[in-house]
Amino acid sequence: MAQQPRYLQIAEELRRQIESGEIPRGKQLPTETDLREKYEASRNTIRDAVKRLVGQGLVETRPGQGTFATRRVNPFVTVLTADPKTGFGGGEGVTFLDAVSQDHRSPSQSVPKVEVQLPPVPVRLRLRLEEGVQVVVRHQQRFIDDVPWSLQTSFYPMSFAMDDGATKLLVAQNMDDGTVNYLAKHGHRQTGYRDWITSRSPDKNEEEFFGIGHESSVFEIFRTAFDQDKVPMRVTVTVFPSDRNQFIVNVGDDLPDPQY
Repeated sequence: MAQQPRYLQIAEELRRQIESGEIPRGKQLPTETDLREKYEASRNTIRDAVKRLVGQGLVETRPGQGTFATRRVNPFVTVLTADPKTGFGGGEGVTFLDAVSQDHRSPSQSVPKVEVQLPPVPVRLRLRLEEGVQVVVRHQQRFIDDVPWSLQTSFYPMSFAMDDGATKLLVAQNMDDGTVNYLAKHGHRQTGYRDWITSRSPDKNEEEFFGIGHESSVFEIFRTAFDQDKVPMRVTVTVFPSDRNQFIVNVGDDLPDPQY
């Protein structure tokens, strides 16, 4: 039998070390120079071995940092569809916490970072705002078992705070009942939403927060919520790394719970 190419032999040895725990998940592999010396191999041979491990999902390269063994994660399943009046579905704050708690996992989220700014064009168009109109922006980082799970940014018309009395939107703190219930008390009752789901490469901030390589991918969900008058009341943009997230969309009434 013909001998395996050298890069495959090296890749197999590194795979064994990762799966046995000799190289712990999430830890950095030896540098390219160290691997060349250890295996007495050329630069191209080592790079081909690493490329094979990347293709197998066992390692990821992080620009300026090195190559790391990927973390073994148990994917979290988010149900995107729910009663719009509750604000549940799509990994929103309260839904996220409740769903994870039922799965006996430990959730947490950062205190919101609040800004007032001009919205990006895609958000302005979704909110149907005139050019130059400012919005309230609330950013949050979310975790499960201390693992970064998603980044969420919600945009609200500035008039909600200035004209309708929803001033808590401007306060950097979590709302116990959620922003959907809070806004309902100020004349904006959420009655429906539209999700627009895309996939793309992560940006530098997302690579650093999620601990993923530039060759990874993320889901980006634009949720446009509508009030009782069918007027857009918010846009929530949530970024989920694809290695630890799955989604369910239910269509129809009284469907049985999924079996995993």
